[in-house]
Amino acid sequence: MFTGLSAIFLMLSVVEFIIGMLGNVFIGLVNCSEWVKNQKISLFDFIITSLAIFRIGQLLVFFFQSFLMGLDPHLFFTLKLAKTISLLWRITNHLATWLATCLSIFYLLKVAHFSHSLFLWLKWRMNRVILVIFVFSLVFLFFDFLLLETFNDLFWMTADESNLTLYLDERKMFHVQSEILLSLTYLIPVVLSLISLLVLFLSLVKHTRNLQLHFVGSRDLSTEAHKRAMRMVMSFLLVVMIHFFSMQLANWMFFMFFDKKFTKFIILAAYVFPSGHSFMLILGNNKLRRGALKVLSHLKIS
Repeated sequence: MFTGLSAIFLMLSVVEFIIGMLGNVFIGLVNCSEWVKNQKISLFDFIITSLAIFRIGQLLVFFFQSFLMGLDPHLFFTLKLAKTISLLWRITNHLATWLATCLSIFYLLKVAHFSHSLFLWLKWRMNRVILVIFVFSLVFLFFDFLLLETFNDLFWMTADESNLTLYLDERKMFHVQSEILLSLTYLIPVVLSLISLLVLFLSLVKHTRNLQLHFVGSRDLSTEAHKRAMRMVMSFLLVVMIHFFSMQLANWMFFMFFDKKFTKFIILAAYVFPSGHSFMLILGNNKLRRGALKVLSHLKIS
């Protein structure tokens, strides 16, 4: 039975879950219908469709976790449930993060202009480059599995249960240390996205100078494409950092202080990544934005 803060937490979780599902299902339906209609799909559409699919899975895991946290936080931390939810969370979160990173690299290679031979080589082989990066991320996912399984086994087996206080303290410290180590896998996609943003900015500066040298206005299609790409990469970095820090803070507060009330509401911030970023993608893409406006107009008429 849900009462008080648990009921509010569950209600907010349901709202965020529905919002996230609407955005990601919309992206998937629009791109899949285009794929069926044209019998082909662009690299960009394939990336964001895959991203939407994995975010739907991510939202389902989050919602199930939120339901258990609202029902009974101690039930969530039973061995079988904890291991299963941790595994599903790592898979969906890892793939969604890396697909968003691939999207950042796509913007870089598609929009930026440099005459360096290495950059041109990567640009001409953009499809292969992004495929290699995604396959490379699966190697990290495999190591994540190994680390997670090792930490789960040690977490439940190594402490001395004869001294309850010592046992709890050891479990707290071990969990915090393992979370810090596992979170290091976030560094690579975040660094790749930051590099993409920096190179896009340098390309924009170079392009603007070329326009000024030739006495052309500072606003043209390439300039707008640079700015739009930079906004999309920055939006990803913003939501992924909110997601990362909220999850780390929630884990730390629960295991160090067993603070269930605040932990529940901090977890809600983690929904920003799978829910909020999907709407940023819709607003930043002409086809998706037109489709969303068409749906809204039909709803208004009906």
